Amino acid sequence: MTDILFACFLGIITGILTGLIPGIHVNTVGAFIFASSTHIRVSEEFLAVFLLSLSVAHALLEFIPSALLGVPDEGTAISVLPSHRLVLEGRAGEAIRAATVGGVGGILITIILLPSLFLILPPLYDFLRPHIWLILILVSVYMIIKLSRNFEALIWASALFLFSGAMGWLMFQTPISPGLGLMTLFTGFFGLSTLLYSLNSASDIPEQGRVHFTEFSMNTLRSVSAGGLASVLLGFLPGFGPAQGGMIAASLTGSGGEDAPEDFIMAISGLNTSDALFSLLTLYLIGNPRSGIAVYISEIVQDVTMAHLMLFISASLLAVSAAAVASIKLGDHLASSLSGINYRRVSACVMLFIVASIFFFAIMEGANLLFISVALLTSTAFGIIPHCASISKSHLMGVLVLPAVVIYMGI
Repeated sequence: MTDILFACFLGIITGILTGLIPGIHVNTVGAFIFASSTHIRVSEEFLAVFLLSLSVAHALLEFIPSALLGVPDEGTAISVLPSHRLVLEGRAGEAIRAATVGGVGGILITIILLPSLFLILPPLYDFLRPHIWLILILVSVYMIIKLSRNFEALIWASALFLFSGAMGWLMFQTPISPGLGLMTLFTGFFGLSTLLYSLNSASDIPEQGRVHFTEFSMNTLRSVSAGGLASVLLGFLPGFGPAQGGMIAASLTGSGGEDAPEDFIMAISGLNTSDALFSLLTLYLIGNPRSGIAVYISEIVQDVTMAHLMLFISASLLAVSAAAVASIKLGDHLASSLSGINYRRVSACVMLFIVASIFFFAIMEGANLLFISVALLTSTAFGIIPHCASISKSHLMGVLVLPAVVIYMGI
């Protein structure tokens, strides 16, 4: 038991550190640990708990760089603008607390729903599997219509969805690894474009007001539930990832982040954090690991039992509790430290860092640097369009949805 607690503690610390470093994806860390697992003399439960704790803590802490610096990951991509807006309004504390409440609440909602999921999920998954491509299309069309305020916005949204989907499909046809390919496209769609556009809106990060508590209301419950329910939907929609689930959660909150940014952030954070646990639960319920970390754990723990499931739930509760405290303390400290710093300089440094990271991984992988450069520039150009056309950036998630539709249609 002492070893398991140490594994959980070590995973939390590692997840906090990786979550705070811009551009670091949890699957990159997971891949490194998994590759090294044959040389590490510890039990399979130790490694599994370490990876799960890392994943939960990373999911909660990665919101901080996406909010303060505008550097997104797949799960935080569509929350960048609402959280960025709060930071520029001096309300970083509210954004950080909303994300923390959402993360803890998302885990709790998942655990509360678990008994009913044991009965519903397996037969429902078997029934829906042949029709997943159709569900993906219907949900995508609904999202485009729901998040479009007028006909002009609908045209722009449809165009962005289709073009981003084409870029995603093209990227998946190249020999470039999916991790590097998606890192490049997401950086352009949501990172560089947001930072470039934000340069025109503020030269300094304003002083951040102090927030000592978070008010709980029906909107809080609704937002947290939206994140948890969206995570459940991902369980039997293998073509959906956290980003697509974020679109569902955003719709369930009734906002694309413009009208109620705190509720929106809460839902997205709840989704990301609960998905870290739920992707493992689906491994037990339907034999389908839904994330990179879940795949690694499924390789480490060959036969996931009920005892493993209880261990995972306990580890996730401990991890999200510790990460919540770290999120508020570190988030407040970083927000206050950045206040008054020239925003253009910070943004320039962040842009240089994430671009350098992409080319570093590209060189390590031996990828075509010219292709990576063109993909990064093109995705950045597309990422600026939503700012200019006043539409939601979530439509750019066609980059993952359309390739999934094509795959499940068997084309």
